[in-house]
Amino acid sequence: MTKEPAVTVHGAEQVRRARFAVATVFTVHGAVTGSFATRVPWIQDHAGVSTGQLGLALAFPAIGASIAMPLAGRISHRFGARTALRGLLALWTLALILPALAPNLLTLCAALFVYGATAGMSDVAMNALGVEVENRLDKSIMSGLHGMWSVGALIGSAAGTVAAHIGTDARLHHTLAALVLTAVGLLACRGVLDLRSEPDEEPPPRFTLPPKSALIIGAVGFCAVFAEGASLDWSAVYLRDVLGSSDGVAAASTTAFALTMAVARLAGDRIVDRFGAVRTVRVGGALATAGGLLVVFSSSPAVAMGGFALLGLGVAVVVPLAFAAAGRSGPNPSQAIAGVATITYTSGLIAPSAIGSLAEATSLVVSFGVVTVLAFGLVLGAGVLRAGDRKVTGSAVDGGAAAKTASGS
Repeated sequence: MTKEPAVTVHGAEQVRRARFAVATVFTVHGAVTGSFATRVPWIQDHAGVSTGQLGLALAFPAIGASIAMPLAGRISHRFGARTALRGLLALWTLALILPALAPNLLTLCAALFVYGATAGMSDVAMNALGVEVENRLDKSIMSGLHGMWSVGALIGSAAGTVAAHIGTDARLHHTLAALVLTAVGLLACRGVLDLRSEPDEEPPPRFTLPPKSALIIGAVGFCAVFAEGASLDWSAVYLRDVLGSSDGVAAASTTAFALTMAVARLAGDRIVDRFGAVRTVRVGGALATAGGLLVVFSSSPAVAMGGFALLGLGVAVVVPLAFAAAGRSGPNPSQAIAGVATITYTSGLIAPSAIGSLAEATSLVVSFGVVTVLAFGLVLGAGVLRAGDRKVTGSAVDGGAAAKTASGS
């Protein structure tokens, strides 16, 4: 994608509206994840599955996303970015209903397959539009957008905490949440950029091998996102099963994690500008490691909740910095960014399943010991993000979107 020319006053206003709209989309996407995560213990009990079976079921979002994510670019190429995002986001918000309806392991796996497929496709579509807005503004906004995703996860998890505390059936909770989030998402999509492909443009490729630089940077992102995914989906189960807390207190641990993630991401740009990417990630890795140790060695729910909060604070800004470093790591920024995105996204999807499988073989305490080791990997590997010390500009990245032109611009 070539850099857009300077926009007119009307065009600048359109881009500002698009920034607000895509930020709302990120918030809605995060709210679905937060709503689901807080009710995982209820879903486990309703489906009658063991910890190991739950871990198996939680592998299916990764399978669904891996299969479906390459389709997002082609859908945008065919229908335009706005229409594609509108449809994919609605499918994702409505998919929230499915896991709570599953009465057994087989149906839970099928529901989570659809949940993951719609999550992955909508994630690709909204990030591509976010990068395009960033390019046109010629300043970094992706950390803030990911911060709004965390705000959405916080809102969803807070509502889930209340629902769990008062004993609301998750089927009712998730149906109401899905309807509200679908309505908000459809309204927000009206304001995003309506990007369309050139008539003679070839559809995007289904798969491209990432460069070696992306693999190295992606390894750091993998550690951060693994800790994030593990904490988001298993923190409530950990407090309930390991520390014997109530469902309401257990759900609150997910809220604490989401809260620190949101705060850190929203403040991320200022922190990185002041201290640099490497130092920020090293300090974050140290905080996440301390949080993991608190979780592993805690004997009380309150201390464990503090540990999960520190984990969220420590890993929050790693992924945006990994994208920035990838964009400066070689002659093909878009390919490097796509490679890092694939690695980090896959990490978040496989983490819940890996934690469950390890917990079945050993214990949840051992599983979060592994999370703690990976968090320490951020301290050791932060140096590979040195290219992210300089602020990202619109010309540094290629959104990778199939769409090239905007109607109404």
